[in-house]
Amino acid sequence: MKTSTQTHNKDNVVDLFTGKPYSSLRDTRFIRLAPELDGLEMLYSNEASPDKLFSLRVLCWGLRANGEVVGLVPWLDDIVACPEIKDPLNGQWEGYYDSGIDEVFYDAPIHKIVELETAAEYYEYQCESPSDVIQEIPDTIGTHAVLSDNGFQSLTLTEVVSWRLHFDGMLCGMLADEKKVESTPVLPGDDCLYPAQSREAFRYFFQHQIANKIKAEDPEALAAISILVEES
Repeated sequence: MKTSTQTHNKDNVVDLFTGKPYSSLRDTRFIRLAPELDGLEMLYSNEASPDKLFSLRVLCWGLRANGEVVGLVPWLDDIVACPEIKDPLNGQWEGYYDSGIDEVFYDAPIHKIVELETAAEYYEYQCESPSDVIQEIPDTIGTHAVLSDNGFQSLTLTEVVSWRLHFDGMLCGMLADEKKVESTPVLPGDDCLYPAQSREAFRYFFQHQIANKIKAEDPEALAAISILVEES
């Protein structure tokens, strides 16, 4: 049986290089977001087109409780860290890309790391519930949510207004309930917003280029939807 002293000593074991307790290093929840405002992108590849690289705009940079900073993108039915993306065609992360200087890089930009660490230190929240909202940022990349309650026989595409970060690290894409809109434009924090992931009809997130192709019934976009339906 472990004594309290033994447990305390175990918690005090620290990483030699970071000086942080191992328990803290295992805490991967996000605690702070910084919007990406300079157009940096994520590069990825998949097995269907092995000789090509594809890109998506990074939505924001996220600071984890363990100190790691990664780019985040809306990906299928969630928002995920760029290095962790997966898809039905075995898509994988290939790095970040700055089109302004035509440079590929693999770590978060230092100015975003400084911004996140400084903000996290300044806004140190004490919350009573894991579901408490600690931050909300606007969607700046034209993300749309795809909704369907009839097996993809028809689709509804709705713009994502913002993204809410909860104390437990959960991220939710916020949509406007048109019946509750009292003034426009609808801004982050508006009472008419609800989490896309809370609706049974929610299926996927897409950036605006793909969403517009779906609206226009582009054959390639519809074929991609069919693949996702088959895999789900």
